[in-house]
Amino acid sequence: MNSFFTCHPVQHSFQLFSVEHLVTLAIIVIIGAFIFLCGKHMGKKRFVFILLSLILIASETSYQAWEIGCHRWSAETSLPLQLSDIVVLLAAVMLIIKSRFLFYFVYFAGISSSVQAMITPDLGGYAYAQFRYVQFYVSHGGVVLACCMLIAVCKYEPTFRSLWVSVVVVNLYGGFIYVMNRLLGANYLYMMKKPEHASLLDVLGPHPWYLVWIEGIMILSFLVLYLPFWVHKKIKGDKSKVNFVEEK
Repeated sequence: MNSFFTCHPVQHSFQLFSVEHLVTLAIIVIIGAFIFLCGKHMGKKRFVFILLSLILIASETSYQAWEIGCHRWSAETSLPLQLSDIVVLLAAVMLIIKSRFLFYFVYFAGISSSVQAMITPDLGGYAYAQFRYVQFYVSHGGVVLACCMLIAVCKYEPTFRSLWVSVVVVNLYGGFIYVMNRLLGANYLYMMKKPEHASLLDVLGPHPWYLVWIEGIMILSFLVLYLPFWVHKKIKGDKSKVNFVEEK
């Protein structure tokens, strides 16, 4: 148990796309598929929404407690100000109140940031059998699964307008974080410098030019996330036209 909650990595360092990493990603995908397959049977089971919400809240609060227990908590690194951290809390609220507005934002900003985080995680070397690794994937995977639940059970769908509203909100949040970084001497959202671990930012040029690329990648990822719903609406619209013609 002590090795699980250790404050320092005691096993092999995390290896990108190792068997453990791929299995973790596969588990999240399988649970997501299960939600879509069983969505119609979960409609009246509110406790499922509450349970996932509590898991997300517990994940974030336990991480803060772990940081404090390890005597490493600091305003410069530990505040839940990363976009992928903020959406964890927003997703928890979204599941309880089933807010469409929160769904729109969490769907675009949450899934894009969480998926990127899970593929190239900033884990500081912690391996799969340690608290930090488990907490990281529970929280980020939970955001994706929360969106899956509202899509499969509540039939929520993002709109093209909400895509651009999300872009604006993320940029406004980025402006707020820039000010916080200057005040705290921090690097939230990696706005001041690149992370030390290998990441997508390594191929996007030096600071501050990689921030411009990030903006473009964010918009592209939002468009990709919207694409399945655009196709679905297109197909549904074409079917409606065919039925209208047949009825005439």
